[in-house]
Amino acid sequence: MFFTYLRRELRRRRKAALVVASGLALGIALVIVVNSVSNGMGKAQDKVLQSLYGLGTDMTVTKASEPSTSSSQRPRFQFDARNSDDDSTQSSDRVMVQGFTTLASSTVAEVGDQKGVSNAVGGLSLTVFKVSGQFTRGQFQQDQQGGGMPSGGPGGGSSGQPQGEVRGGGADFDINQYTVYGTDVTQTGLGPLTSSKITSGRTFKTTETDAKVVVADSAYAKEKKYKVGSTVTVKGVKYELIGIATADSGDSAANLYIPLKQAQTLADQKDKVTTVYVKATDSQQIDVVKSAIQKNVSGTTVTTSADLAKTVSGSLSTASSLATSVGKWLSIAVLVAAFLVAGLLTSSAVSRRVREFGTLKALGWKSGRVTRQVVGEAVVNGLVGGALGIAVGLAGAYAVTAISPTLQAQLGSAGGQTGGAGGPGGGGFMGGPGRQTAKSLEVALTAPVSVTTIAVAVALAVAGGLIAGAFGGWRASRLRPADALRRVE
Repeated sequence: MFFTYLRRELRRRRKAALVVASGLALGIALVIVVNSVSNGMGKAQDKVLQSLYGLGTDMTVTKASEPSTSSSQRPRFQFDARNSDDDSTQSSDRVMVQGFTTLASSTVAEVGDQKGVSNAVGGLSLTVFKVSGQFTRGQFQQDQQGGGMPSGGPGGGSSGQPQGEVRGGGADFDINQYTVYGTDVTQTGLGPLTSSKITSGRTFKTTETDAKVVVADSAYAKEKKYKVGSTVTVKGVKYELIGIATADSGDSAANLYIPLKQAQTLADQKDKVTTVYVKATDSQQIDVVKSAIQKNVSGTTVTTSADLAKTVSGSLSTASSLATSVGKWLSIAVLVAAFLVAGLLTSSAVSRRVREFGTLKALGWKSGRVTRQVVGEAVVNGLVGGALGIAVGLAGAYAVTAISPTLQAQLGSAGGQTGGAGGPGGGGFMGGPGRQTAKSLEVALTAPVSVTTIAVAVALAVAGGLIAGAFGGWRASRLRPADALRRVE
């Protein structure tokens, strides 16, 4: 009887039911699209931060910033004087630590011993400046006076030496800068190299702690025409290229990767690291682990992904802010409005059905049965609205993913202070404690729809139906048969 009456009433009032369902559908569709875009923003931001940290890294530990005016931080190049008549090409490499600050290698073990730390790995970030070119010898040209005789004469104040000047000559040098990251080959599960995939050759073996081997970033290898088996020379040391890595995020952490001991030797930084990459045992306790490291390991700065996320600017940050604030508040406002409209329409429909409900009560229907009938109709309207909303929301999310708009993310700003967001970097990676270089990335926006989002949409549809039914049911329960029949026109 209940379902028969329900089906008949919904068919008879299909226009009103469609209006209620459409209002709920609009609110639910907006919630799905906003949540999906927010999820896409989160994935895009994770992709950006992944290029800094690498997979599996929860935080980094660097040396606390210390102002220094030491001239040793400036790259200096020296060339030997040569007496050869031939112009010769000269070159010089200068290997410098990114950020100019280092930590003792013992800090890695100290950080790893802290409560809540699952693993800690050290790395050394280097920048190599290579200056190469040649000096061109100038030509002395003698002044010609009096048939080529030197000017002056006895008593003329002349020294008797040919007079003239050196013309031509000079120098033509090119500066090539690239980054090198010294990685702990015994623990490859942490650090920037984990954000890249070996696409040719192989990665390091755990036994190659001090071997002269190198892995190159694919973009850098293409630029220099390196292949697996090629020889790469850094500061006069020849390394065998064993693998080529392609960054998953589209931007590599460094141009070259070598074993940590080799990097320490090149930079004359024995038992030193620039960054400690940390993995927490529980991702929900990152702030607790950060506090423990800052408290127990002196002279360090701890930077989490949340800290780095605050430095992300550009269209990605703007869009994320809009989706988080304006989008969510807008969806909430639309939902509230849809629920209120559904409730008012249902209540209004009950008022127009006074004769019907009065007759039913006169025939013996209890108030509870009438209320259940009204609530049932409202819930069905809510479920229909939910189905329409889910369909429209999925279509909207698919459209965003199909269009895949490109967003720009800028990490930090030139000369900004990050308080230790250091690490390896290629072409603008964060340079170390207290130093930050702007780094721009482009990411494609997607709108993935999760099962949780669908579940929320269904829950909202049922809630909307219940709220509308509550309005109408309360109104219907207050009708008395005599009052209802008295109002029959």
